[in-house]
Amino acid sequence: MKRYDYLIVGAGPFGSTFAHLATKAGKRCLVIDKRPHIGGNLYCGKRAGINIHSYGAHIFYTSDRKIWDFVNSLVPFNRFTNCPLAYAPDRKLYHLPFNMNTFHEVWGSTTPDMATEKLKEQQKEARERLKANGYDKPRNLEEHALCLVGKDLYELLVKHYTEKQWGRPCTELPASIMRRLPVRMTFDNNYYDVLYQGIPEGGYNPLIERLLEGSDVRTDTDFRSLRETWREIADRLVFTGALDEFFDYSLGKLEWRSLRFETEILDTPNFQGNAVVNYTDAASPWTRIIEHKHFETFGDRVFDNPQTVISREYPVEFHDGMEPYYPINDPKNEALADAYKKMGRELNDVIFGGRLAEYRYYNMSDVITSAFRLAETEGLAVYRGL
Repeated sequence: MKRYDYLIVGAGPFGSTFAHLATKAGKRCLVIDKRPHIGGNLYCGKRAGINIHSYGAHIFYTSDRKIWDFVNSLVPFNRFTNCPLAYAPDRKLYHLPFNMNTFHEVWGSTTPDMATEKLKEQQKEARERLKANGYDKPRNLEEHALCLVGKDLYELLVKHYTEKQWGRPCTELPASIMRRLPVRMTFDNNYYDVLYQGIPEGGYNPLIERLLEGSDVRTDTDFRSLRETWREIADRLVFTGALDEFFDYSLGKLEWRSLRFETEILDTPNFQGNAVVNYTDAASPWTRIIEHKHFETFGDRVFDNPQTVISREYPVEFHDGMEPYYPINDPKNEALADAYKKMGRELNDVIFGGRLAEYRYYNMSDVITSAFRLAETEGLAVYRGL
């Protein structure tokens, strides 16, 4: 008799959430992860008494009350609101996303009408230049962004950041990468237009630990070591690793962008006064600096700890052995991913889920929603209200 109903490969948010739902439904789950820790990219280390987002800033946000209530039933979330700043080529700071604060800083606009007039003027200029060159619609990201937000905002806050992020000129990037740029005619610096957002008190580790309660968990365990024998261990496999890796890259390799981080402890209680500052200039090789204590410490409490921890984030080309972060969803990679997904559908006892296995960029609430959908598909009668 097999010991487990499910072998779940990957202890990130998708695998951990599904393990939680399956366990609550009376199923036996074994969760393995090749890393030495649980949580996937949500894992938080600790330095100088501060929780560190080891794999980059992760902010939980959603407008789905049921998902918000679910995660808060496991661990309490704090009041963190993401209000990033941008250090621009002119060495000034600007508010993000584009809102009345931004327009006042860039154009001196003091009313929505003034900002709207200036924005429409620059949008019109961009569209006229496009038509003068014989085109009806943008051919690349640069033309698309210029038609959306105009020359001033593009050159200050979009161009260099995007080129660093993707490692290519904006003129060589497809317009689809930037389908829309949020523009608000209010003085609202809240980056996410959602009802709920925050960070788990104590970081993400307690959340993942609660999700994995009742499951057997093995870290430092690569699926490759169980590949030939997993059916002797479990009835079903839930795979959350890289889709092409599962099939031994038989059709070719999917492309990703990756990140590297330089993290240091500073002998100052408050380095930049904000959790996230984007660097939209070309001179700075990093795209943003994260000051971790601001995710969980607010107001004058930041001075209770005389030190702070920052991470500089550098986008890099993905190579074997690196962590894949952002799928390159161009037509070539989409076609390859679809071919792998077709192969996956032919395996009746294997389920693929999560951002790596679906070759999609997901926010955390979407990942949890996806795990709930899988639980429903599997007939796991838990949390019927969600």
